[in-house]
Amino acid sequence: MFKNTFLLTAKAILFIVVCVNFILLSSNNSFLQEKNNAIPAAQNTSQYIKLLKDKNIAFVGNQTSVILSKDNTFVHIVDSLLSLDINITKVFAPEHGFRGKADAGAHVEDSVDTKTKLPIISLYGKNKTFPAHHLQGVEVVLFDIQDVGARFYTYISTLHYIIKTCSEQNIKLIVLDRPNPNGHYIDGPVLDPKLKSFVGMHPVPVVYGMTIGEYAMMINGENWVKTNNKCDLTVIKLTNYSHNSKYNLPIKPSPNLPNSKSINLYPSICFFEGTNVSCGRGTDKPFQHFGSPFLNNYNYSFVPKVLESVKYPKHKEEVCYGLDLSDNAYLELLNLDWLISAYNNTEDKKVFFNNFFDKLSGDYKLKQQIIDGLSASQIKETWQEGIINFKKTREKYLIY
Repeated sequence: MFKNTFLLTAKAILFIVVCVNFILLSSNNSFLQEKNNAIPAAQNTSQYIKLLKDKNIAFVGNQTSVILSKDNTFVHIVDSLLSLDINITKVFAPEHGFRGKADAGAHVEDSVDTKTKLPIISLYGKNKTFPAHHLQGVEVVLFDIQDVGARFYTYISTLHYIIKTCSEQNIKLIVLDRPNPNGHYIDGPVLDPKLKSFVGMHPVPVVYGMTIGEYAMMINGENWVKTNNKCDLTVIKLTNYSHNSKYNLPIKPSPNLPNSKSINLYPSICFFEGTNVSCGRGTDKPFQHFGSPFLNNYNYSFVPKVLESVKYPKHKEEVCYGLDLSDNAYLELLNLDWLISAYNNTEDKKVFFNNFFDKLSGDYKLKQQIIDGLSASQIKETWQEGIINFKKTREKYLIY
């Protein structure tokens, strides 16, 4: 009887030990998983607060410029810094405005932030450059904006002009780095300098695989702003990040990129902005489907409507036929098949492309290659020399 009792007790103890180890292992795995998540530089206040103390600060940011508070709610970094007695004197806002509600391309006026009463100077209004006369008395410019890693996403163009003005005015620039949700690949034609515009300012592919901090270092290091002196630039680094990190943005970076699926599809679907095909603006799935009243051989359809963030949707109130991509696999390269398919299935090919297409692609050849019937793989082969050369430039500025 004693022997049986001993065996039962031993088994019970062993069972408890196994259960405890399992719980501890599960907790450690959960901890490690949490620990390996990328942490934006803005969250690590101690890394940069000393650079801001007793300085007159101009802040450049939007609705993505947030940090996670102790109660797991998001606090705008401007509100946080003001509470720490950092002297922010004015705010500069890019496309979509400071609170991120303006439609793509919409003119944004100067205003006053209702919460902080700080003046907001628009960088997407009458002038897209960084106005030097607004920087009188400013000692440091602090930049914190979430990028999505596509050349035609205009926040990097805004960054260009900030670096240029800070260099010319001898003002220190601090960039708080954030993860690039499309930082895991490089693809697309390298911009032809003749097509330089606000949707493409630098000789980089459509998808360049760099964080906004790394990109700032490249603009500055390659002197793409063409100034006599380089900008006094400091990049505050991310924690737990690599270019292969998957990162779900907690705040949508612009009104028509509402989730990770839209962001992942955006570099490929945005080519349709240079055609008569809708990217889904004015629907509940922007950049997750495409369609047009003029497409044949597609069964899927949607109807674009006026929304708060989309005042003038393409093909408003018309039935658009196309493809639903919301369940598409995670992209690790640009997809040209959808663009080629839409061109081949359109009723009137002469009006498929508009004048914006070359600026978006940054390349005079892509449109003609599609018209000539080249396959996606044949087109991409013509990009490779440019991509290889870009990677050599990029390598000099990688932090992660």
